[in-house]
Amino acid sequence: MRLWTSVEIASATGGSASDDFEVSGVTFDSREVGPGDLFLALKGEASDGHLYLDQAFGQGAAGAVVHSQTPHPHVMVSDTAAALDALGRAARARSSAKVIGVTGSAGKTGTKEALFAALDRIEPGYAHRSVKSYNNHVGVPLSLARMPRTARFGVFEMGMNHAGELTALTRLVRPHVAVVTTIAPAHMGFFRDESAIADAKGEIFTGLEPGGTAIIPFDSPHRDRLIAAARPHAEHIVTFGLGEGADVHVLESMRARAGGTFVTARVLRRELSFTLAQPGGHWVSNAMAILAAVDAVEGDLEMAGLALAELGGLAGRGARLAVAAGSGEALVIDESYNANPASMRATLQVLAQEAGRKIAVLGEMRELGEHSEAFHAELSGPIEAAGVDYAILVGEAMSPLAEALEGRIDFVHVPDAAAARERLEAVLAPGDAVLVKGSNGVRLSTIVAALTERAPA
Repeated sequence: MRLWTSVEIASATGGSASDDFEVSGVTFDSREVGPGDLFLALKGEASDGHLYLDQAFGQGAAGAVVHSQTPHPHVMVSDTAAALDALGRAARARSSAKVIGVTGSAGKTGTKEALFAALDRIEPGYAHRSVKSYNNHVGVPLSLARMPRTARFGVFEMGMNHAGELTALTRLVRPHVAVVTTIAPAHMGFFRDESAIADAKGEIFTGLEPGGTAIIPFDSPHRDRLIAAARPHAEHIVTFGLGEGADVHVLESMRARAGGTFVTARVLRRELSFTLAQPGGHWVSNAMAILAAVDAVEGDLEMAGLALAELGGLAGRGARLAVAAGSGEALVIDESYNANPASMRATLQVLAQEAGRKIAVLGEMRELGEHSEAFHAELSGPIEAAGVDYAILVGEAMSPLAEALEGRIDFVHVPDAAAARERLEAVLAPGDAVLVKGSNGVRLSTIVAALTERAPA
């Protein structure tokens, strides 16, 4: 499918095209280039995309955006990073899709993926979303530039770790619906307190299109702060939560026999019953935000419920894997992508529901600033409440938690992922349930990858 022509790219970026060409995809990573793609030769701190032009075209690139001469088909611009922003803006300007923006301290990617699944179920083949966690100043315009001109729905994740970043991103995305999943102490090293995080997340509302809808967590202590941030920009404000008071809330929930949760929810003036494939109270809350967003874009709620019933786990964000363990197998809950105090508590509650011996492999939480020691130590309560039988604590920042757990449960404190993997493999037994969670930089995903290689047939 034609995504862009060289004439359109030149017009959007203010550049000049060397040839007539068409592209069907866009990327700035030479390793991801496939036949028909546009390669954006971005210059970063560590590398310059122009050095990979031959590789990109060898892999089938149809054209490139460059700021220095090349014999390959290209659009010449003065600044390739600015050209990426311009291409994202042009994609948004030409689109008639209903656009949803998602941010929050936790649950952004899972909510974005679930929203995409719901909307794709409603309009198969006409929903678009940002892939992976492309939620920053490069990933967001790239995701916009990849949006097909025929898309009817677009879902974009937006992240930040400093004030002001979401303002720039949301003005690129220009959502019709803006969702804040939750406010929690993530990136506390860059903020004075949680209220400042709430203010930064509330920036997403500044990009709302006229007539737009703000979707806000009712159960958050920062609810009123978020509502105040939304009022100048949103025509409609919808709250979601687990109990009464929220516009979209849970009427009843119970654990489903095959895992997950059976939920009856009130969505404004309607009731809906569905099975949520993902286990855990945090996913029930996310589901309320998803239903609120689907309703805001006039989507089919029943179809959305079917999509939530079929939703698989995401790698690093709740995927459930059966791996070989001795003569049998063990369950691994892969939450290795990232961690903050709120998401740690939520996933420990998921582990608590599993049968068998409970093992928690927990990596340190980063970017918590002066609050780091207290936040790590405070995990001792949720670990005990979850009935964890054995914990493997990974990283120097876990020292306060190790001190807090001394004499309370069986645990070991190791310096890195390699040591944690060695320890886990030494104790893993059939029937175990293992939670693997930590900040991405701890690289606990390597433990999951090693265990997956020995997955039972």
